[in-house]
Amino acid sequence: MDSSQPRHRNPIDKQVRDAGLRPTRQRVALAELLFAKGERHLSAEELHEEAAAAGVPVSLATVYNALHQFTQAGLLRILSVEGSKTYFDTNTSDHHHFFVEGENRIFDIETGPVAVGNLPEPPEGMEIVNVDVVVRLRPKQRR
Repeated sequence: MDSSQPRHRNPIDKQVRDAGLRPTRQRVALAELLFAKGERHLSAEELHEEAAAAGVPVSLATVYNALHQFTQAGLLRILSVEGSKTYFDTNTSDHHHFFVEGENRIFDIETGPVAVGNLPEPPEGMEIVNVDVVVRLRPKQRR
């Protein structure tokens, strides 16, 4: 083995490093929890609960910090729903979401493109990065 090449314990370690982040034990453990189950949406509180259940000793503040670092590094996409409720999406491609009110459940819109027109001109010196569409759902009311 070429000793000049860095050794990576696992693909998550490499993914964190390739994103420009130092693969600390806590970051790698949180990334493993985030990405091991495929594409998903979860809040910092949900990840904190998963970490506790998996025996990963991290504070909620550390989880928030790691999630924001992963987002800045392009590993996650942030979704703000319900004012202060924030979800983190492991699918960073351009796509839109359904949100089920009362259940705090969010999932991808799978059917075709959503067209958004008549966007305002951004302020001078700014550009539109993307547009997030969240379609709110609730069970039909019986009549």
